[in-house]
Amino acid sequence: MQSPLRAARPRRAARRTPLLAAALVTASALALSACGTDTTSGAGPVADVSVAADADKPGTVLDRPFKKPDLVLTDTTGKPYDFRERTKGKPTLIYFGYTNCPDVCPLTLSNIATAMKELPQADREKLQVVFVTTDPERDTPAELAKWLPGAGDPSFIGLSGDFATIQAGALQVGIGIDPPSKDKDGNVVSMHGAQVIAFSPKTDQGYVLYGEDTTVEDYAKDLPKLIRGEKP
Repeated sequence: MQSPLRAARPRRAARRTPLLAAALVTASALALSACGTDTTSGAGPVADVSVAADADKPGTVLDRPFKKPDLVLTDTTGKPYDFRERTKGKPTLIYFGYTNCPDVCPLTLSNIATAMKELPQADREKLQVVFVTTDPERDTPAELAKWLPGAGDPSFIGLSGDFATIQAGALQVGIGIDPPSKDKDGNVVSMHGAQVIAFSPKTDQGYVLYGEDTTVEDYAKDLPKLIRGEKP
């Protein structure tokens, strides 16, 4: 299925040169898109971030890293989960999506989970992968508990809660989310940015951004460096 989430990709230089190596491009990257539809949101980009231009790397290293969002939600066991506190000092990937997404969300989680299998057990245990629903009315903690192991990995952390809280937390890292709505066929769709953001265990800052076209091979190559807090 052709994915409609192309608008969420940062612009990159076509070829790296000494001049471009030092240059920064501004990416109005994090616009909203809907999984499984051809409809893009009328909302404009929610953030401008400076990124290091490098066409040879799947991840975009941010020149101005994001602080971890101040986000307290409910995990799949029904307990409060303070994202900033619980992931402190740990390599962390965060992704916002929803369980009824027919394509991009499960593919993104599957790619990360498959890449993780190539890591040593000790590294797999260090890496925190956090999935935050953009459709909390349907994606209850119990629903996330059933869905995540099959879509990704049993170790993945699923979070749900109040939509306004989720939306505000996402905006802190430049991810745009609209309240779920129905399309012309009556299907509920969730408009959301499709980026995975990697947080360093050294600085606790979100310093690398991955688009929805990042492959298993891309993640497998980068995860060992992300776990060490290095630039991929």
